[in-house]
Amino acid sequence: MLKPLRVDEAPPECLLDGNRCRIGGIGETMARRPRNSENLSEGGERPLAAISALRGIVPYLKPYKPAIAGALVALTVAAAAVLVMGVGLRALVDQGFSGSNEELLDNALVGLLIIIVILTAATYARFFLVSWIGERVVADIRRDVFDHVLGLDSKFFEETRVGEVLSRLTTDTTLLQSVVGSQVSVALRNFLLFLGGSAMLVVTSPRLTGFVFLVVPLVVAPIIIFGRRVRRYSRASQDRVADVGAFIEETLNAVRIVQAFGHERVDQAAFADRVSETLNTAMGRIRARAFLTATVMLLVFGSIGVILWLGGQDVISGRISAGELSAFVFYAIVVAGSVGAISEVIGDLQRAAGASERLIELLGTIPTLRSPDTPQPLLEMATGEVNFDNVTFHYPSRPETPSLADFTLNVNPGETVALVGPSGAGKSTVFQLLMRFYDPTDGIVKLEGLDLRDIDLHALRGRMAIVPQDAVIFAANAWDNIGYGRPDAAQDEIRAAADAAMATEFLDSLPDGFDSFLGEKGVRLSGGQRQRIAIARAILRNAPLLLLDEATSALDAESESFVQQALVQAMSDRTTIVIAHRLATVLKADRIVVMDKGRIVATGTHEELIGEGGLYARLAALQFDREDLTRDTNDS
Repeated sequence: MLKPLRVDEAPPECLLDGNRCRIGGIGETMARRPRNSENLSEGGERPLAAISALRGIVPYLKPYKPAIAGALVALTVAAAAVLVMGVGLRALVDQGFSGSNEELLDNALVGLLIIIVILTAATYARFFLVSWIGERVVADIRRDVFDHVLGLDSKFFEETRVGEVLSRLTTDTTLLQSVVGSQVSVALRNFLLFLGGSAMLVVTSPRLTGFVFLVVPLVVAPIIIFGRRVRRYSRASQDRVADVGAFIEETLNAVRIVQAFGHERVDQAAFADRVSETLNTAMGRIRARAFLTATVMLLVFGSIGVILWLGGQDVISGRISAGELSAFVFYAIVVAGSVGAISEVIGDLQRAAGASERLIELLGTIPTLRSPDTPQPLLEMATGEVNFDNVTFHYPSRPETPSLADFTLNVNPGETVALVGPSGAGKSTVFQLLMRFYDPTDGIVKLEGLDLRDIDLHALRGRMAIVPQDAVIFAANAWDNIGYGRPDAAQDEIRAAADAAMATEFLDSLPDGFDSFLGEKGVRLSGGQRQRIAIARAILRNAPLLLLDEATSALDAESESFVQQALVQAMSDRTTIVIAHRLATVLKADRIVVMDKGRIVATGTHEELIGEGGLYARLAALQFDREDLTRDTNDS
């Protein structure tokens, strides 16, 4: 009689299978995918990211309205302080130099020092507040993007390289930090200087101002024309950087395979090609930006020279004073400098607009598999009963070939069912559907009598514990790795799970015991040790449904014997589904389900299936004969 298990706690958000908690690399996350993705396109023609794309980050600015208001006040004060200098310059030339007024010179120095102090204080406040806002906004965006990506489904990770996502979380957010925390304030400051300076030009000499604004279209035209080219190069440059990052991430995650196959020179050459492509694209962007800036500066300062000549004529004729001309030239330089600075900032804003567009695009990716709006609650007393009812399923990448076809399987509470069959028979697909990484094309999958599509995803996966074939070990210590399935578990519980998985002995022998860093992807452990960590993690989770995907495949014969004993204890009083290629691991299963080409071809115990002949008998004959031969060879 099955003793139901009580499930009191919400499950962690991430499960340990190769799709939800990925650590990239060949054969896991990327497998050198072609550069095409429905959600994250990388190559080909892209829509140009206008600066208006930066509106996507406006919601992230709203929580910081007081700081933004303070920054705007400081920015306005700083701009006003600069403009006031022009008024002082006019008075100084007309009344101080021309009138030989020594007292006015003294007052001018005091006034200048006061303005400088005000300008310095305002600049400090602006820089601090804007930089603080930039850091906070980027931190919020990174958190949201990471949280969103963790909630995306397997289809997304089938079609998207992890390196592309990493690029968006690092390179693109860094671009946004630079813009929000610096460039936007520079642009606003220069925009205010442009407006204020233009107004003071009109007040000083309307006639000369008219000549100034005749050249404005000449300055604006290159910004519009070449700005598009800069934007195109900026987006392409970001994509090439993402390609480089993806290649590095993939290659380093598989560095032992690279070295084992002597592939270093090939990968070095491939990386050099990607770097060269990135450099060429970046140089195109730099040339376009340099040409844009140089053209604007040439037109602006060339125009100032002409205006200065015209102003000199007006001074000679007596239409304006020398002080007014000095002030006019000062404001003209302020206006020209602000236009030049804005033209430079526009390139950065366009790059940031591309980054914002890419991040908003990622945040806008909607998972095809989500929890229902009104989920059906699972029973408090869990049983782990599983039902597959006429299920047919096609993977998105292989729509022509069904991985499961008319698949019907009922697993009773407390029963141990083994799935066996040749590679490609659909065994792993059963687990994928059961954990609802995909939904069936046809048919229904149920847990404890409820359609999986009617159950909250977290609650559903909280009823399961899995030991994958390729154990996932995180770059942390043993406490964190084993406790991953139950973050609130006490150390005594973690150690008890390690004891049950026969992992305590080798963990205690590490330099710092359970506190030892296990290395990237568990590189400091053997394959069998990594597998026992994964088994301990599943045991600690204490879920009503245990999924074992070749859980002892990486163990030697002695370790396998010990772990099998631990698994027998872990499998008691719970429903267990075992995927096995080594038939010796399923001899004690209550029922063996033989699969081939996505269909069930036979069901029974080991003895029954041997007696029937067929696929299972052939697989058993091959495996057991081979194992006997290996054992005899070792004995001799």
